[in-house]
Amino acid sequence: MNKTEFLRAIADETGATMKDTNAFYDAFVSTVQKAMAKNDKIALVGFGTFEAKKKAARTCTNPATGAKVKVAACKAPSLKFGKSFKDSLN
Repeated sequence: MNKTEFLRAIADETGATMKDTNAFYDAFVSTVQKAMAKNDKIALVGFGTFEAKKKAARTCTNPATGAKVKVAACKAPSLKFGKSFKDSLN
């Protein structure tokens, strides 16, 4: 399912217009990005928790050349799904 198909499914489910659904989607993504940039955790009960996790600097190997590459420390986005969401898949 791509973004358009996803938004169409939400619009059909809620009865909202595609314009409103797209506006909500854009606001949701923007809000999550801003919160994670400030190291805030977003917990959506029944779905999951968005969080920015810190990754330490490390040395990796380039698989194509075998050369050692230093990777700087960074923050990586993380989404941990809630138990009820995971259980709904089985």
